[in-house]
Amino acid sequence: MTITAPSGTTTDTLLDFSDVAMRFDNGVTALSGVDLQVRPGEFVTVVGPSGCGKSTLLRIASGLETASEGTVSVATKRIGYVFQDATLLPWRTVQKNVELLAELNGRSKEERRKDAEAAIELVGLTGFESSLPKQLSGGMRMRTSLARSLTLDPELFLFDEPFGALDEISRERLNDELLRIFIEQKFAGLFITHSVSEAVYLSTRVVVMSGRPGRIVRTFDVPFPMPRDPEIRYSSEFAELVGEVSHALREGHR
Repeated sequence: MTITAPSGTTTDTLLDFSDVAMRFDNGVTALSGVDLQVRPGEFVTVVGPSGCGKSTLLRIASGLETASEGTVSVATKRIGYVFQDATLLPWRTVQKNVELLAELNGRSKEERRKDAEAAIELVGLTGFESSLPKQLSGGMRMRTSLARSLTLDPELFLFDEPFGALDEISRERLNDELLRIFIEQKFAGLFITHSVSEAVYLSTRVVVMSGRPGRIVRTFDVPFPMPRDPEIRYSSEFAELVGEVSHALREGHR
């Protein structure tokens, strides 16, 4: 059962999974007994082996799937979603792709233009408004996808491995940009990744899931302050925490 509170509700928890299980029609159980909360100001990243139900968590949170058991409470209707693929319309320019969600929500042409321009500036794509997706790098396409969801002014942002297909340099650069936007926009984030170092760098909290059926086996609070110095990636403290999370991931997969 999914309960969505009215927009504007004041709450200490934006997203609350309580004893959630997910069984598909083919008999596969993707999730079992998941308890997970995301509060305002948190950036929570989930790591786990392939097939453990990480993406299913996001689909349930967004309302694209309904949990088989348990309760999912979502205390906002302002939800942004960035997929593994940028999912841009190839015939629309960057400007028109970024305007799309606002257009579907019935905003006026002038409102859409202003919101899109602000989002494009925020993600560092000013000057590329007239470009088509085929003219952009992979990182620029993901920036466009991020800008499109930013026009919704989300309180809760869901990220399904958005940087997984990028090279390491582009990925680190977009991690830095995402943290900057997180601090500026003050949304709560739930992020899925296979990269432990990315999880530790981005997050206020890292959640480790077991192999299928996915359940939470460990949670790590990340002690590094925001805004986060990119050089923290090369510190011994960072390496130690990455090692602890990696060990928990391996143990949970046995």
